[in-house]
Amino acid sequence: MATTAPRQFNSKSPTIRRILREAHELATSPSPDYHASPLETDLFEWHFTLRGPPNSPFEEGIYHGRISLPPTYPYRPPSFRFLTPSGRFETNREICLSISGHHEETWQPAWGVRTALVALRSFMETDAKGQLGGLEAGEEVRRRLAKESRTWRCGVCGGGKTNGEILEEWEEKVRELEKEGKGAVKEEKVPEELRLAWRDELVGGKKGGDKDGESDGESARLAEGFVQTAPAEKETTAIAAQPATGGPPRAQTTSSSTAPVTTQPETRPLPVQTQPQPQQQLAMQQPRADEDNVTLWLDRLIVAVAVLLVAVILKVLLG
Repeated sequence: MATTAPRQFNSKSPTIRRILREAHELATSPSPDYHASPLETDLFEWHFTLRGPPNSPFEEGIYHGRISLPPTYPYRPPSFRFLTPSGRFETNREICLSISGHHEETWQPAWGVRTALVALRSFMETDAKGQLGGLEAGEEVRRRLAKESRTWRCGVCGGGKTNGEILEEWEEKVRELEKEGKGAVKEEKVPEELRLAWRDELVGGKKGGDKDGESDGESARLAEGFVQTAPAEKETTAIAAQPATGGPPRAQTTSSSTAPVTTQPETRPLPVQTQPQPQQQLAMQQPRADEDNVTLWLDRLIVAVAVLLVAVILKVLLG
């Protein structure tokens, strides 16, 4: 697979330069466990080949898939699809992971395709737990698919080579670099932020659809720095306005308001809303009165103790 930019791309674009730099780095500092490069016809469409994680049902497998980079890469994360059956991910369906476009809030522009491949390889060992694009399969099925995956061929890239043949070439290149004294690239570890995000997703998946809806809204707000959206901006404004006023919530959050709204032009609901106000004020004043009584009692007790101490001291001095 070629790593040079086609003529239709602007090589002066920061995104194109970043993609070319990553492709060159993966080609010149290879890993024996994975490889990825863009297609000759589309720099934003990558194909990857990776070895299954060790000490797992996937350890004998070699899997192939696609990486789609967004036009604003690396400020937004890529998306992933597995093309080789694995028993862990559905084939040719976008995967929902903390490194994918489904979770922009956990992506950092400093990460790249290599980071994503290392994380993707480690995520194969986790349970699907209802994850989008995930599959639950028995260990025997996954081991059988792992053995079959080595002879799988991609019809788009690789020149008709099998997954096993592709990785064998890069293993040979790593050995040549080691003989020259350059050695293989230092294996990158999964960033702690991604591991924490993955654990959060597993916990969130057990709480049901309501939690999923909240996480989607939070993702939109956290991704505001990358792509501005009108709904996210309104939600952020409403949330920021409440603590800034120091008073009761505005009319936009009437479901949680505890005091009448005096700034609304419509006056019809005011009599209904003002009825519970004395009770609310009484409920607020009652604990304050109790606190005042306790404070007054403590003050009197302190004065009495001080008088007794003075009397005892005078008695001792006057003998």
